Amino acid sequence: MEPGSSVSSAHESQQGAPVAPSWGSLLAGASAQRVVAWREGHPIGAHAFLADVEALAARLPTATAAVNLCENRYAFLVAFAALLRRGQTNLLPPSRAARSIDETLAAHPDSYTLGDAVLDPVPPRYLRFAPDGGATMAGSPALIASDLLAAVGYTSGSTGVPRANPKRWDKLAISSGHNDALLRSLAGGDYNVVATVPPQHMYGLEFSVLLPLLGHAAVCAEKPFFAADIAASLARLPQPRILVTTPVHLRALLDSGYTLPRFAGIVSATAPLARELAQAAEARFGVPVQEVFGSTETCVIAHRRTAHADAWTPYPGVTLHPQPDGTRVEAPQLMQPVVLADLVELLPDGRYRLCGRNTDLLEIAGKRASLGDLTHRLLAVPGVRDGVVFQLDETDAMGVRRIAALAVAPGLQAGTILDALRRGVDAVFLPRPLKLVAALPRSETGKLPRAALLAALAG
Repeated sequence: MEPGSSVSSAHESQQGAPVAPSWGSLLAGASAQRVVAWREGHPIGAHAFLADVEALAARLPTATAAVNLCENRYAFLVAFAALLRRGQTNLLPPSRAARSIDETLAAHPDSYTLGDAVLDPVPPRYLRFAPDGGATMAGSPALIASDLLAAVGYTSGSTGVPRANPKRWDKLAISSGHNDALLRSLAGGDYNVVATVPPQHMYGLEFSVLLPLLGHAAVCAEKPFFAADIAASLARLPQPRILVTTPVHLRALLDSGYTLPRFAGIVSATAPLARELAQAAEARFGVPVQEVFGSTETCVIAHRRTAHADAWTPYPGVTLHPQPDGTRVEAPQLMQPVVLADLVELLPDGRYRLCGRNTDLLEIAGKRASLGDLTHRLLAVPGVRDGVVFQLDETDAMGVRRIAALAVAPGLQAGTILDALRRGVDAVFLPRPLKLVAALPRSETGKLPRAALLAALAG
């Protein structure tokens, strides 16, 4: 397939007559002064970035899509944009495991793999590249067809089999505009992002890839994990700086006791952020913590300052419709309404409260509970550093699906934790088995794929 031809079928009217596509710039504000990324503390301007994009685009094979496996965030950004430049789709599998990559390639036969690192084993049809970051763009910035299928993101598999979710370029631009406005409100203007989440994850894509392209952000190329690395990455960037992270990383950062350089704010997602954790982070670092709510299916649709509010504020144009099996979401960035498993309570002022997920609700012996609340109670036991409660697939002799738990609690016995839970949990909802582990099998973003939980319980 020739470059750009992957979007041709979308350019038709309802009567079948061709309709001229609309076009948009690949990069917002592509002036010579615009900084797109920081690599080891050195700025990469818009013209150098676009030169890297054009150089890679010229090397890409004719295809419809590629699995973007880049580990360095700047390389991922270049690869993402180069694929758009060629009219190709970024495929973002739920993990880098060989099986996950193979399944993604099989679902997209006319595709290949693209990355910046030496990989072993080498993925099928692998093209490796290294962006220069020092060249100069010649000519005008590229234009991208608005209805280009820019990416296919996959759900994490935390509730089952990962599902593909196509994302169109013009729709991503809408959601990015809302994310950009939120971060500009934290920073007071243009800003620099340090992200601890991988760019392949939808949250990481939205806040560390799309914002440099469509918003007012410059992003740190590195993906720091430990507190010292996060501090070093923040220190290498000029103010205002924003940390994009997860509750797991935020807890580790607080537990480390490490002092961070001054920055403007924190954004958190991928798992529920406890109010106590948000309050502790605001007290330690003296900055607001904004939690964002969304999914691979919807992108981010709402936000809240968790230390001070339970209710979520939807982004402009987002409408929620509660229904028995969850909530139907309508939003300008969606090609069609999406039904999420989350149950919500709409408030008179337009905000909403989350009331759990329909898949989390339990009913045993006429009594009701939720996995989310049970997990919260487990984490509240003194000495429990991390934990999760989940329901097994098999049933017992009474036909009831058992409840299990994994806990990270050095120095505690399982019986001690169960005794603590008994004070506030009905006996039918006590997790049996409750297994102590050294660490939960979390993904790079802190999620807990169901298959990994079952494997850890059986191991």
